[in-house]
Amino acid sequence: MTINEDARTEHIRAQEDEYFRKKDRELVERLRQVDAEAKARRTLEQETGLHDPGMLRELDALGFTPDTIALLPLVPLLQVAWAKAGISAAERTMILNLARSRGIDDGSVADHVLKLWLDVKPSEETFHKAARLISAIIESPDHRVHVDAEELLEYCEKIAHASGGIFGIGVVSAEERAAIQEIAASFHNRRGPS
Repeated sequence: MTINEDARTEHIRAQEDEYFRKKDRELVERLRQVDAEAKARRTLEQETGLHDPGMLRELDALGFTPDTIALLPLVPLLQVAWAKAGISAAERTMILNLARSRGIDDGSVADHVLKLWLDVKPSEETFHKAARLISAIIESPDHRVHVDAEELLEYCEKIAHASGGIFGIGVVSAEERAAIQEIAASFHNRRGPS
């Protein structure tokens, strides 16, 4: 072999080695990602008491993680707040205060998501799926998420009254009333995991 052939061979080997090192790094990173996803899924399963893979996939598809699962019970309140023409300052304050009382700290990941939802309305599909998931969690005997149907409905009523009438007392819009009735129906007509 000549010096040029040796150099070319070394260059090819170096490229092959780099290629395989890159593939190894990608594989290791993918395995770490799969492991992290599995841990998050197990944590969500423990927190919610939901063992149905379809429901766990729904939680994931809606963007809920172990860091944001505490927001799930607040989704019906957001549905009522968004029912009319947007979230009023009084509704926003009430929802944020409730979030703080439920352990959602200012500046946390969950807080950032909540503030996004206060500024940008979640989809109707998000509201419907969240109500279904909340109902399933309520039915689960081993959930850790603090959620109670009657308490949520009371908060929904308070949200509806927060910006209605004089000084926020009295008037609940037809849209807010319809949202509350829909939420109540989803809690009382629990279908469980499918």
